[in-house]
Amino acid sequence: MDPTSATAPVDEARLRRLLGDPALDWLVDRARRRLEREQPLTGPVSLSAPTSAQRVSAERLLGRSPGSGRSLTVRLDEVDAVLRRSGISPDGLAAAVAALTGPIVLLGPAREAEERAWQEAYAVIDALADQGPGLATWADRLRGDGLVRRLVGTPAAARDLLGQAATVLSALPADPPVSLPAFAARLLGGAHALDDGTPLATVTLSGIRALTGFTDGTGAEWRREAWASAGLLRDELSSTVLTLNLRGTPALDWMADAGEPSVLTLRQLARHPVAVSAPAVRICENPAVLAAAADAHGADSAPLVCLQGQPSAAALALLRHLHEGGAALLYHGDFDWGGLRIASALLRRVPWRPWRYTAADYRAAALARPDGPPLTGQPTEAPWDPDLQRALLGLGVRVEEETVLDALLTDLA
Repeated sequence: MDPTSATAPVDEARLRRLLGDPALDWLVDRARRRLEREQPLTGPVSLSAPTSAQRVSAERLLGRSPGSGRSLTVRLDEVDAVLRRSGISPDGLAAAVAALTGPIVLLGPAREAEERAWQEAYAVIDALADQGPGLATWADRLRGDGLVRRLVGTPAAARDLLGQAATVLSALPADPPVSLPAFAARLLGGAHALDDGTPLATVTLSGIRALTGFTDGTGAEWRREAWASAGLLRDELSSTVLTLNLRGTPALDWMADAGEPSVLTLRQLARHPVAVSAPAVRICENPAVLAAAADAHGADSAPLVCLQGQPSAAALALLRHLHEGGAALLYHGDFDWGGLRIASALLRRVPWRPWRYTAADYRAAALARPDGPPLTGQPTEAPWDPDLQRALLGLGVRVEEETVLDALLTDLA
């Protein structure tokens, strides 16, 4: 019988004296869980290590001792019969449980309705798929990894959270870079809306990684650079870029004359733009290349910019300025999956041409060192040379920039 459609009246006063005893809460709870799961109210239910009060209440309910073992066992069909015979609940235990605890909500339909609500909550991020394949993959992953459910718990809260995240990601990357608090205040109505530790910051950062290709990581420094990869700045001083032999300010000119590396902050680049004094500027991934160029060539080295991993906001601002000023940008990085991701992330933001960074260059370097470290990680594409991915998969050797340093230094002379 459907427990929500009983028609015979329940004698609630007598019911509460008999089955409403707190010492029988465990029994009522077991019966309710069975009803919610559409299971029959028959057979035994047991309670381990019962108290004396629970034994006495069970004895009063059944009109006999339920036994003296270490556990307490009561048959639900026997309780149902007692309630019907006594007239307390003519429709039996199901109607009694509903009278004591409220209408029974069947978990099957309830779960289906809740799942539909969750799917509708995620729908708001589907439109982001048009902004790039990375975001489409991110949206699919977000549906399945449980992150949003852990952060907010309900479909309604998830819909609000994902709506705000979609609003933020639709406005990124910020170009030119802007202050993170100012961006949050303008877009979300509060300067602290994207503060560390908030659910919105957590979800948005995961989306930024998909948007910009920024690598996974942890810690305050990583979060600062992850925000900066999308043009959102914690401050103007913490984002920097390493350079050699760029000119345009008295300080840069002095360092270039000495052939010494310079570290430029985003603040410096915004207030004192670098002059475009060379037709081409080379870009490397690792500081060891720039240091070797300074050691080998000093002031005679060709201009060089080092990303030191993922391109920072300062690096992007500098390279964009050089590109807009007419300088050709030539890029080299590690021949591994991480290196290809960094190069792809940069290519999405600033045009560049490969500098000894093609499939042919990789094959030559890998065949020269077949005993090099094995390639690991998740494969990715190389938009500037589709054959490069196939070459890495075929040879399976990792080639770091330091391995081909002599060739790079020859080009920088």
